[in-house]
Amino acid sequence: MSNRLSPVSRRELIRRLGELGYIGPYAGSGHEYMVKGDIRVAIPNPHRDKDIGVRLLVQILKEAGVSREDWLSAA
Repeated sequence: MSNRLSPVSRRELIRRLGELGYIGPYAGSGHEYMVKGDIRVAIPNPHRDKDIGVRLLVQILKEAGVSREDWLSAA
C-alpha cells in the first residue's frame, strides 16, 4: 500500500474518522463536525459528488491530530 494521500469522498472521511475513534457527525452552525475527547473536527459540506482534495484532507488530519500512518491504516 502506498503512503501517499489521495482524494477521498466525504462518506469515506466520516467512516475513517469513526474508525479512529471520532463520533458523529453532529449538526453544526455551518458544517457538521465529529468529536473525539476535546477535539472537534469540521466535516466539509458535500459539493456535487466532488471528493475532498489532498490539501484539505491534510488540514483536517492535522486538526484532528491524526498521523498519515494512522489514516492509511484505517483504510
